[in-house]
Amino acid sequence: MFQNRISLIGFTGTDAQVRTTKNNRAVAVLSVATKRSWLDKQSGKRVSRTEWHRIVAWGKLSDFAKTLAKGSHVQIDGELRSRMYTSKDNVRRRISEVHLGSIRKLDRAERPAQPTPASEQPAATAEMPF
Repeated sequence: MFQNRISLIGFTGTDAQVRTTKNNRAVAVLSVATKRSWLDKQSGKRVSRTEWHRIVAWGKLSDFAKTLAKGSHVQIDGELRSRMYTSKDNVRRRISEVHLGSIRKLDRAERPAQPTPASEQPAATAEMPF
C-alpha cells in the first residue's frame, strides 16, 4: 500500500486568498512557513532555515482557512501534490502544493485581563451597613 501524507506545524504567512471556481466550488490558498534550526559545527553559531509551503483548501476547509489571519499558528495534514502549468512568460513550470485534509489552529486563547489588586482599586464612596 502506498501513502501520500504530509503533516506540518507552522505559521501562516498571509491571509488566505479565497475564490470560487467555474464549477462554483470554494477554494482557499494560503502559505505556511516551517522553520528548522541547528547548530553549525564549524562556526558554533545557530543556523535556521525557513521553508514556505503552498496550501490548497477546498469546500468547508476553505471556509475555515479564510478565517485565519497572517501569523496564525496551525497544524496542517494533507496530501503532497505537484502539477505543471505555463507561466505568463510562456515557460512550463512545476509547483508542489499540500492539498488540505485537516487543519487545526494552535494559537493559544487570549488570556482574560488580570483583576486589579485591591490596593489599586478605587475606594468605595458609600459605606456598607453591617
